[in-house]
Amino acid sequence: MKSFSQAEIQQMDRIYRLNLINSCTGYKSANLIVSQSESGINNVAVFSSVTHLGSDPALIGFIVRPTVVPRNTYQNIRATEYFTINHITAAQIQSAHHSSAAYPAEISEFDQTDLCPQIRADFKIPFVAQSPVQLYCKYLNEYPIAENNTIMIVASIEQIFIQDELLHQDGWIRLDQAQVVVINGLDGYALPNILDRFAYARPNQPVYSIL
Repeated sequence: MKSFSQAEIQQMDRIYRLNLINSCTGYKSANLIVSQSESGINNVAVFSSVTHLGSDPALIGFIVRPTVVPRNTYQNIRATEYFTINHITAAQIQSAHHSSAAYPAEISEFDQTDLCPQIRADFKIPFVAQSPVQLYCKYLNEYPIAENNTIMIVASIEQIFIQDELLHQDGWIRLDQAQVVVINGLDGYALPNILDRFAYARPNQPVYSIL
């Protein structure tokens, strides 16, 4: 088994280190965040750091890289407070990855990819039309991470849209049926399959399948 010390990691070629550290923690969520500038320009960006923070209240978080260069998603969210999170499917991966290109703020990634905006009445920010799970979110707070100058954004989930056939009676969303992908490292996209689903685990009781 290969082994790397912290000292060896620090001395690595930058790209090798980026690939290694971004993939060693395992699969990550794959989402498109749509935000809008004050002048109405839609920005679409792929994020692999969106994570659940709590269900009561319903909160999510994600990481913004250092703002020493313009970060359109961050600037838009701070200006308007609202944004959408849209799951990426297998059919979208090429366009989703293209959204990571450094387009200037006045150019919308919707115009540069096959991704299409979905406008919903009473919602300020568009969704991604092809996404089977869509979240409408509101900025609540941010927490600077001093160790690497990134920022953790905390937001509330204001509305959820889910394709009917994915939602089970107990509220569980079966993502594999919509071919929702995950991200391996920085640029690898994978399609997971459900192996099983288990009942709530209790001490001294056997675990049993509920799939």
